[in-house]
Amino acid sequence: MVIYSESYIFIEMQNIINKVQNLLKTDDYKRLYVNFFSLSLLQGVNYLLPLITFPYIVRVIGAEKYGLLAFANATITYFMILTDYGFNLSATRKIAIHRNDQEKIVEIFSTVLSIQIVLMLISFFIMTIIIVGLKSFRNDWVIYFFSFGIVLGQVFFPIWFFQGMEQMKYITLLNLLTKSIFTISIFVFVTQENDFYKIPMLNSIGTVFTGAVTIALINKKFDIHFKLQPFNKMLIELKDGWYIFTSRVFVSLYTTTNIFLLGIMTNNLVVGYYSIADRIISISCRVFSILNQTVYPYMSRLKENNFEDFISFFLRLIKLIVCLSLFLFLVLYLCEDQILDFLIKDEIDKCISSIYIILLFTVFTNPFGPFFTQTLLILKMDKEFNNIVKTTFVYNMILTPCFIYFFSGKGLAVNTFISQVFVILLCYFFINKGLKSCKHSSPMK
Repeated sequence: MVIYSESYIFIEMQNIINKVQNLLKTDDYKRLYVNFFSLSLLQGVNYLLPLITFPYIVRVIGAEKYGLLAFANATITYFMILTDYGFNLSATRKIAIHRNDQEKIVEIFSTVLSIQIVLMLISFFIMTIIIVGLKSFRNDWVIYFFSFGIVLGQVFFPIWFFQGMEQMKYITLLNLLTKSIFTISIFVFVTQENDFYKIPMLNSIGTVFTGAVTIALINKKFDIHFKLQPFNKMLIELKDGWYIFTSRVFVSLYTTTNIFLLGIMTNNLVVGYYSIADRIISISCRVFSILNQTVYPYMSRLKENNFEDFISFFLRLIKLIVCLSLFLFLVLYLCEDQILDFLIKDEIDKCISSIYIILLFTVFTNPFGPFFTQTLLILKMDKEFNNIVKTTFVYNMILTPCFIYFFSGKGLAVNTFISQVFVILLCYFFINKGLKSCKHSSPMK
């Protein structure tokens, strides 16, 4: 086992900082910096503002109504995955590669949007059948229909287009404005338990408004106008995004089902504690998601233009992620009491074990999953990625009930960490294999 001294770690981090400063002098890296900052604001708003409203909502509407909204949101998530269809990765990749070809960009934009509209209509039809056919859904039909507005808003909020064009700054301010208005509206309009239905309604209104303005922005700023595309082009896009879509379905199944099983096998209190811990980790690790989204289109182009530079950039990012993970772990560990006291006040002792497990382990595994996933897609190893997710899904579905049965919420936290390690190891194996294959088959540039 290799032990690095503090001075060595400091020197390595300083070298990374110096390299980043030099790289920022180039146009490409300046664009990366601007996009990273824009995505930071965008993702920060998406995660920090809900954190502000979360304690207030629970106190006003109560645990039972909050559980209903959480379940409705989980249900709608499946339709969001269906309409997204993995275009956030596959379409981003294509836009990034062809961003200087206006005609090709119009084709990609129109085709993807057409598919998403069709999938949205199918989703609405399926949801209507579920509501009419099942009494448990029918009793709260208003909640589900209000929540579905989020799906509509997502379809007309093509963040994949702006990521591919590496122009995130245009939608950051708009998103910040609408999310802020939604947060204020919660405190203004939700004042008693019976106002719980207003929460998904306000959220949907804000999301749809943002989507409508975003489409107008694309038309005016980028001169991209929707054009009907042949059916065969839609089929090509569906085929290109198939492996990503099925992978996301499996990921959603085992992540959403984890919470579902925890609720079935324990109680709402345990689910609440686990969800709080998971939210802390998600918000804390958001910087890695921003980093991944920022570099993904750049790495896609770099791999096509200069494979040696692509490998070098990939290795530098690994070092950066390791350093950031270590720093984040130390901050979360040292500030644990303050974070928990801010969120749950007098109930710290009841959930501290689950918090500890997640903080001590998943901080180191969480960042590499999305990063390695994107690298596999850049290497055009979509099929391998899909197989990894399917394998993890089978493993997770077999062991999750056992961990929950014997160890409750702490067991689910442990199993989450093990699943992430499993995914990372498989991804690393295939990435290493893919890099060697590309290096031997690609000419030096």
